[in-house]
Amino acid sequence: MVRKRRSVGARTDRDTWVRIERRVLSKISDQGWNGIECAARLMDVSQPVWQGSLVWRDADEPAMWRADETELLPGDPIGTAVLSEDPKLSDEWWRAFNTSLDALAAQSTSRVASPDTEFITQVLVTKTIHGVFPSSIDTTVEQWVPAHADLNWANMSAPTFSLFDWEDWGNAPHGLDSASLWASSLAVPALAKRVLRERRAEFASRDGKLMTLFVCSKILGPDAHPQDPRLEPARQMAEQIVQDLQTD
Repeated sequence: MVRKRRSVGARTDRDTWVRIERRVLSKISDQGWNGIECAARLMDVSQPVWQGSLVWRDADEPAMWRADETELLPGDPIGTAVLSEDPKLSDEWWRAFNTSLDALAAQSTSRVASPDTEFITQVLVTKTIHGVFPSSIDTTVEQWVPAHADLNWANMSAPTFSLFDWEDWGNAPHGLDSASLWASSLAVPALAKRVLRERRAEFASRDGKLMTLFVCSKILGPDAHPQDPRLEPARQMAEQIVQDLQTD
C-alpha cells in the first residue's frame, strides 16, 4: 500500500492499481476532481491506462470519496518528489519523457491546473513571484498549455517511462512542468543540468523563465528551510533570470 499526501493506493487481486482519495465538498470545484479519468483521452502521453472509477458521498461528513482503477505501472516510481541521488536514467527514458511532455502541451483542455490544490492563474503567478522578487518584473504569461502540474520524481516510473497521478493537470503557463522537475532535481546538480538540457527550448523562452522564477520563489520564499540544498542553486538561477527579464 502506498500512502501519499491526498490518497492511498494499492495493488488489486486482478493485477491493477486502485487509488482512493477523499475530498471535502469545498475542495471540489466545477472542474471536478476526475483528473485521472480526463487524462485518459490524452494522445501520445505515456501513462497507466485508466479502467474505471467509483464515486460516493460520505454518509457522516461533508466529503466525497473517489476510487480510480488503472493498469499497473511498467516500472517502479523513481523516488521521492525531491531526489538526493542521481537515478541514472537511460537516453531511451529521456526520449520517452520528452515525447510525452511535448504531446501533452500540444493538446487542449478546459481544465485549469491546480498544483498544491490551488488553481494556477495570472494573479497567482504574479503574487508568488513578486512576493520574493522585484515588483518591476513583468510577470505576464504569454502561452497557456496543458500541463501535468505535479511533475516530480515521485510521479514517474523507470526504467520504462510512465507519468501518473493526474489529479492536478490542466492549462498552465508553458514551462511549468519542466521548471517543476528542475526544482525537484536541484539537490543533484548533474540531474538538474540534464533537465535543463532536455527541455532547453522551454527554459530559454520568456514563459519558461517566468516559471523557473515561479518555482524558485517557492524554494526561496518565507518558508524556506535554511538547510535545503536547493537554496543556493535556486538563488543563482533566480538572479540570472531576474536580470534577463528586466533587460528584455
